[in-house]
Amino acid sequence: MLDIKFVREHADAVKDAAAKKNLDPKLIDELLAVDAERRAAMGAAEAIRAEQKKAKDRETGAKLKEQFKEQEEKLRPLEQRFNELMVRVPNIISPDTPVGKGEADNKEIFHWGEPRTFDFTPKTHVEIGKALDIIDFDRGTKVGGFRGYYLKHDGVLLAMGIMMYALNKMVEKGYTPMIPPTLVKGFALRGSGYFKGLDYDPEVDEIYQVATADKESTGEKSGDQKFLVGTAEPSLLAYYADEMLNGAQLPIRLAGYSQCYRSEIGSYSKDVKGMYRVHEFMKVEQVVLAPADLDLANKLQDEMTGISGEMHEELGLPYRRLAICSGDMSAGKYRAFDLEAWLPGMQRWAETGSASNFTDWQSRRLNVKYADPATGEKKFVYMLNNTALPSPRIFIAILENYQTKDGLVEVPEVLEKYIGKQFIGG
Repeated sequence: MLDIKFVREHADAVKDAAAKKNLDPKLIDELLAVDAERRAAMGAAEAIRAEQKKAKDRETGAKLKEQFKEQEEKLRPLEQRFNELMVRVPNIISPDTPVGKGEADNKEIFHWGEPRTFDFTPKTHVEIGKALDIIDFDRGTKVGGFRGYYLKHDGVLLAMGIMMYALNKMVEKGYTPMIPPTLVKGFALRGSGYFKGLDYDPEVDEIYQVATADKESTGEKSGDQKFLVGTAEPSLLAYYADEMLNGAQLPIRLAGYSQCYRSEIGSYSKDVKGMYRVHEFMKVEQVVLAPADLDLANKLQDEMTGISGEMHEELGLPYRRLAICSGDMSAGKYRAFDLEAWLPGMQRWAETGSASNFTDWQSRRLNVKYADPATGEKKFVYMLNNTALPSPRIFIAILENYQTKDGLVEVPEVLEKYIGKQFIGG
């Protein structure tokens, strides 16, 4: 979320960002009205408290105590509404963010490689997976339900090889490898912005909630709700929640390998066949905690996308980088890019990664600060994230780009050591 002081002083800029993100600017007007009423109520409560301290007789003190209690009752719903509105206030957008209404207005800013020319009609990954017996969608649906799948034989080696290759690349680039929790408390998702509002809403949040109640170490039933993460990002960001970091140690680079779970509630009619849009998959995610410096944050974001691009190139996958327009951004993003690989079987570009700079929008929620080494001033860190590599869509891209006329799949050279052969199905 933004600093309420910033919202008060730059209300027009925040309303402009809301409009450009297809959000209702009236949200900011309501917030400021509630904030003014809330501050007035707080001032009244403080005035009563000050009078209480000065009261010299018990009767006056008792009356003031009752008045203070009444004022607190007035303040409580104002605080609740204030918090509900604050978590929905969007971040401003960077000057280089394209202004647009939606996905169609995203702009290609970089392109590498050309789609391969086949002397045969290329198959989709669904056809290849079935022919080579490395993917089983029928039994996956039987056991896991809609969008379920099994990986088998060389399919397992390919998926795990992609993950190990990505993880090793991140270590090579100076990122600390981590396997974070995939079962997390609500604050991690609320803090990172994966809840659209203050609390979990199953109608709009593409998150799986775990129904079974957990227990504390004392054996008592836990009051915390638990959720499955859709990416390692919230777990990595929450690692430093409520901590004061040493500014001299920034930027902190983390790389998390995790299983990911997404309910995909808003896309039940999209990509219903194959592995393109599934409920569970593996991914290596990059997270950087940076000083509150926009120029440095932009350079770090470019570094992150550059590493993902390097991996696409080493895998021999034609790809492009898109600057995400304002209308295709989530509320908290300041600047965002997507990478897309070409899928010859599906005849489309496919998103294989997303890099986002949230500035301090997430760190304020998670309360992650640092002490500036030069001044000692306490500031909120800037938080950035990027998909290093996701298993399903890179898996798809390799099957479709490396398929051969005789029905095999050539293994990209950088993955041979993980798979142990030059051809899948051979």
